[in-house]
Amino acid sequence: MKRVGLFLGCNIPLRRPDIEYSMRYLLKELGVEVVDLEGATCCPAFGTMPSVDLVGWCVGSAWNMAIAEGKGLEVMVTGCGSCYGSLNEARYHMEKHPEIKEKVNEILGSVGMRYEGKVKVYNIYNYLYDFIGIEELKKAVKYPLNGMVCGVQVGCHNLWPSKAYPANDENTFQPKRMGEICEALGGVAPWYSMMTDCCGMGALGSLARDKSWSLFKRKAEKMIEEINPELFVTGCSSCLLRFDNDQAQMKKEGVIDFEVPAVHVAQLVALALGAEPEKAVGLAEVPIDKVVEKIRGGK
Repeated sequence: MKRVGLFLGCNIPLRRPDIEYSMRYLLKELGVEVVDLEGATCCPAFGTMPSVDLVGWCVGSAWNMAIAEGKGLEVMVTGCGSCYGSLNEARYHMEKHPEIKEKVNEILGSVGMRYEGKVKVYNIYNYLYDFIGIEELKKAVKYPLNGMVCGVQVGCHNLWPSKAYPANDENTFQPKRMGEICEALGGVAPWYSMMTDCCGMGALGSLARDKSWSLFKRKAEKMIEEINPELFVTGCSSCLLRFDNDQAQMKKEGVIDFEVPAVHVAQLVALALGAEPEKAVGLAEVPIDKVVEKIRGGK
């Protein structure tokens, strides 16, 4: 049986535990043993910490990966693009700079830990694509999407810096993997011109909310204009917070006049594999009933 260490990060357990449920559900359904990483911390986010303390950032990331190595794991899986980026960038940085890795292990050694660099970190959709495969995913579908039009939001940190990642789209400026997963579930995932544009989530949202929101508004409106999606599908938990939670707030404040439900790709896969909707998407703020009805109505 395949085994993976499930790295949750901060946003998922704090704000969207329905993503955690969905990842656990789909991995179990696909025959993957989920191993909890007790003692795991923040990734830590590379938006700030590497600028302040490069070694400290690597220590935080190495700590999390060392926990997985201590359990004999070769693969960690996360649903957060920021975690995926931070852990892999730290891993890449330590590979390229052995003196940093040595300092990191000196610090970890003070508490009986050691980082070897053996574990690899995947985001959930790349894990599905590389370790399960599109054909096997198709076979596992119990509730197909019935032609639902999916507006794919891959997420910046899932794509770049690509050289630091163990898996990625062949062309990160024309990503196809998440769209292929949506199609394997019975949906349609058309290309649109702003596919790789940022949704504005992250530090900008804390420092300049209106500017941050404008990035999402511009992208979502272009998506609606070009492909008219029934559903936004994100590859990152932070992107989901923007496309669902923040979208609901923007609608409430009159910033936007549209309302398109949104899910994380793990939630969509879980629904298609038979997960209970109230557990898989129960925390959605933009109404999602019609999406669930279309999926469940097909069987």
